Amino acid sequence: MDVQQLRSTSVSVIGAARSGVAVGRLLQSQGAKVFLSDRDSEEKLRLHLPHLNESGIAYELGGHTERVFQCSLMVISPGVPSNAPVVLQAQQRGIKVVSEVEVAGWFCRASMIAITGSNGKTTTTTLIGRVLGDAKKKHALAGNIGTAFSSVVLELAQGDVAVLEISSFQLDHCETFRPSISVLLNITQNHMDRYGNSMERYAASKARIFMNQTPQDVLLYNADDLWTSRVIAQAKCRAIPFSREKRLAIGAFVEDGNLVTMLGGKRTGVIPVDDISIKGPHNLYNAMAAALTGQLMNIGTASIRATLRNFKGVEHRQEFVREVNGVRYYNDSKATSVEAVWYALQAFDQPIVLMLGGRDKGNDYSRLADFVGKKVRSIVALGESAGTVEKAFTALKPVRQATSMDEAVMIAQQLAQPGDVVLLSPACASFDWFENYEQRGLVFKELVKNL
Repeated sequence: MDVQQLRSTSVSVIGAARSGVAVGRLLQSQGAKVFLSDRDSEEKLRLHLPHLNESGIAYELGGHTERVFQCSLMVISPGVPSNAPVVLQAQQRGIKVVSEVEVAGWFCRASMIAITGSNGKTTTTTLIGRVLGDAKKKHALAGNIGTAFSSVVLELAQGDVAVLEISSFQLDHCETFRPSISVLLNITQNHMDRYGNSMERYAASKARIFMNQTPQDVLLYNADDLWTSRVIAQAKCRAIPFSREKRLAIGAFVEDGNLVTMLGGKRTGVIPVDDISIKGPHNLYNAMAAALTGQLMNIGTASIRATLRNFKGVEHRQEFVREVNGVRYYNDSKATSVEAVWYALQAFDQPIVLMLGGRDKGNDYSRLADFVGKKVRSIVALGESAGTVEKAFTALKPVRQATSMDEAVMIAQQLAQPGDVVLLSPACASFDWFENYEQRGLVFKELVKNL
């Protein structure tokens, strides 16, 4: 969109949390007439209201009135479903509907590296940011990682880099968004409640990350992932694979215990796999994507190798909290899908007391049955889906339901034996008990620290 057209344009922003407030302020700074609307109450949005009031943007809370349709452009936050009545009605009235990431992209002068996937987005985004930072390249991390793209985009100049974690929800209403490098880590069952239990629809949403890329751009993709391998056939850009299961003529792979890349006919031994500080097969994929991105950004192998050796992971992702009476407690609150838990269980050799549950997104827990049978001592079922979790696993392992995180940690402590791991890896959204997965993880950590 020609951003000059935004001056004096009436824009409605749906969602008054972090992304909504940020894009509202961005649009207002460009001369747009912004109105912000959220169906949640003032109490639920209390953390964001100071920023909203400071902006001077007109807003309404507790529901959407007719005023939201008095616009020519509607911008929706990631938490607003595409099939929300307010969105459907706007489209029926001929109002253009776009995502916050799409709008921020209109103003971006920097190169954009965009990362998506059902699992590993946050770790890979953070790791790529560390690769760039260690090489002294000016960059910003934004998107689904916790900082709205709209809040930093005007600070980025040509020659800088925006490293963006992008969810399927953010992609759903992108039209012109075009990263110079896109990364597609995997596509596994997730958010089925948002996509009508259709993997085809969900995969198509993920594929939107490269839909506007041209032959001058690059897509990095996981060649071992079934759905990812299917959708990349649509790509019009340069597609480079990575794999831990096979050697490749181009891309990243494992050879004789080393992470190796082949780009531009040049073979590079990047690092022994055992030297990568973040462990597990899923993190090897993340490291491959980061290594390839670094090389495409002309960062030297020695610098990439040092980053991969020193990077310790991200908060709420298999994060060690503390050891109590011989039991090690890990916070994996970011694991909001069955696949994320599947990967997490592979990372531990000790018996596990698994804390599982929350707001279910149409999960198929049978995917976990094999690892639960082999690795899990017992399960503490959490939140709205506690009954579903108990039904899914009670024939395999002992399951106890908890009515709060406080009670869940207490039960886990009772069930664990010296040498065990207590793992909060919920496979579910956090919105039944918490505002987000970060709050869930912080509460868990605080409770563990007080044991």
